[in-house]
This record gives sequence, C-alpha cells and structure tokens, in this order.
Amino acid sequence: MRKVPELSLLSYVHGTQNDKVKFVNDIFGGLKDYGFIILKDHTVEQKKIDRAYELVKEFFDLPLETKIKYKGNNGGQRGYTPFKTEHAKDNKNPDLKEFWHVGRELAATSAYKGVYPENVWPTEVAELKKTFIELYEAMDATSVTLLEAIGKGLDVPSDYFSNMIHDGNSIVRMIHYPPTKGQDTKNSIRAAAHEDINLITMLVGATDSGLQLLERDGTWLDVESRPGEIVVDTGDMMSRITNNVLPSTTHRVINPSDDGSARFSMPFFVHPHSNAILKCIPSCESAGGRTPQPEITAGEFLTQRLREIGLIK
Repeated sequence: MRKVPELSLLSYVHGTQNDKVKFVNDIFGGLKDYGFIILKDHTVEQKKIDRAYELVKEFFDLPLETKIKYKGNNGGQRGYTPFKTEHAKDNKNPDLKEFWHVGRELAATSAYKGVYPENVWPTEVAELKKTFIELYEAMDATSVTLLEAIGKGLDVPSDYFSNMIHDGNSIVRMIHYPPTKGQDTKNSIRAAAHEDINLITMLVGATDSGLQLLERDGTWLDVESRPGEIVVDTGDMMSRITNNVLPSTTHRVINPSDDGSARFSMPFFVHPHSNAILKCIPSCESAGGRTPQPEITAGEFLTQRLREIGLIK
C-alpha cells in the first residue's frame, strides 16, 4: 500500500546531525519517488494559517461584482482570477475554481520593483493585507530551509537555491472551489490533471480532501494530509534543472461526492527571481541517459507556461 511519506521538518531544523542527514535522504527519496512529501511539523505558526483561512472565506463570500474589481490584466499573477478562467495545459475545459494571488512585497531598491506586478488588496477585508504579508514571509522562510535540504541531496552549494529565490516571484494562491452543483462535472473538475510551474509548492492545509497524484503505473493516489501539515511537491522548474531526477508529478483535485460542499486551499508556489537561469545541475547532467533541456530564464519560462494555461492570451 503506497502512501506519500510524512517527514518532520523540525527534526532538520532542531535535530542532531544524524537527524539532518536522515531528513535530507528522506525528502530527496520521497520527491524522487512520489514527487510529493508531507511535512507533519514545520516552522509556520498554525494561528497564522487559521486566520488566513478565515479571511479567505470572508473574501470569497463577497459578491462577484466586488471581487471582479480586483481582477488584474497580468496573467493572474496578482489579485483576483474569476471562476472557470484557468485550465490545465492541453486541456480546453476550465477548472471549477476561482482564486487570488499575493506576491512578494519588494523593497524600493529591489531590481524587480516594477518587473513583478504590485499586490492588490481588497478594502472590504481589512485584515487580509497584514495577515497575508505575515503568512507569505513565514512560508518564504520555510521554503529557504526546504530548498537548502533538497540542495544537499543534489550536491549543490549551500546558497544555490537561496540565491535563486532571493527576491523571487513566489506567490500565495488562495483558492475557492465552490459547490459543484449545476456545473459541467462531466468535462470539468476542480483542478484538472497538471504539473506545477515552479520549483516547489507548499500547500498549507485544505478544508476538504480531493488532491490526488498520478503514479507511474497510471493509477491515482490520494494525498491525505491532516490539519497543521504542509504538502510539498516539485514543479516543472525543479524537474528541468534536475534533468527529471526530481520529477514534476501530475496531480489533480477531483470533484466531491457531495456537490453542495465547497473547498478552500492555500498553496505557496516557490519561484526563482525572473533573471535566474534554469540550467541543469551538474550532478544530474547524465541522469538516466537523458539530455538536459536548454537553458532558459525563470521569467521566460513562467510567461510561456502562463500562456499555455490560458492566463496570458
């Protein structure tokens, strides 16, 4: 019976040298085999997550005419994206979700000030800005720790990933999957089979189940997590720079058996800065006899993929 591995991030942060080595081996092995792992403990305060979910529900309860005021024209990179706008790559049927993106609050001196879209904040939910800036910073710091551990498994310098994601274009996505009653559930599901674009994704809980990953034998495996846990998966950028040693695993969110229930989730997509070069890591160059993909900047790759999923025309 296969099950996504559960690991203790705190054993890496506060543990002995042996604990750290075990965590590096376990996260590398889990991501290599499943493309997913679950952190049963971590460095993000649960009260920040709980408050964020309360405000997410408050925002998505607003009338559509209010939410639509915050719709951006930047490929959905910030602000509100309406229901049934996004679709999976090579799938013309829209996902049954609406979402909101929060990105990095850059210093005025940052080289990426004006390159990334500015955040949009709804005045109708007063605490949302403060809460999500705090959550973003906590998730960002945790991503540095996770990538440091993954980097040890890849035999790269200790600052390899921290340099890549410094002032990176990471985003928190608040997702609302409304009840599916009355929707075309024959052709559309909450999130059709897809791979993430970024280096890693950190999903801080969800209010309902439905997440599945595609096993190599073509079967779907439920990704079962409990409140307080973080689900981590690898994206296309990680797959590209590791020559598929750490693959980007196909996953989906299926429709519920109860068509009157809603689902909320908050993934944190960890992106490099736009000028980061996505090139094969030396230890992965001959992996499986595969030829590494050509170099491309993270900004170019992101734009290409946003076009493929219908967020940029």
